Amino acid sequence: MLLEFWTTWCVYCEHERPFVERLNDEFGDKGLVILAVNVGEGKKMVKKYMEEHPRKTRIVLTENTNLAAMYAAKSYPIYVVIDREGNIAGKLDGAAGESALRNLVASGGLEGVYEDAENGK
Repeated sequence: MLLEFWTTWCVYCEHERPFVERLNDEFGDKGLVILAVNVGEGKKMVKKYMEEHPRKTRIVLTENTNLAAMYAAKSYPIYVVIDREGNIAGKLDGAAGESALRNLVASGGLEGVYEDAENGK
């Protein structure tokens, strides 16, 4: 599982959105679950943002979960990978590009992510 903590005002989150979407497209049917956790913004604001910036990944609002508090999300984006046993396999604070995000996801045991990163996909 990949948790992405983001906000609508975060330019780095918007820059990395296509990378997260690509991972969702490539590995969603191979067991990767991505939850894009919006932090601290209301449903109306997020809905309006999503109309202008559509996503296929599942969106979770912090009013529905305590995930942001659990992972101390205070700057964005923050990525957390949870392996199949429920353990935190890795965490990445801040935008670091698609290759770093793929390496983070691979740390959770998903096969094929490193190979794609090496091939520039």
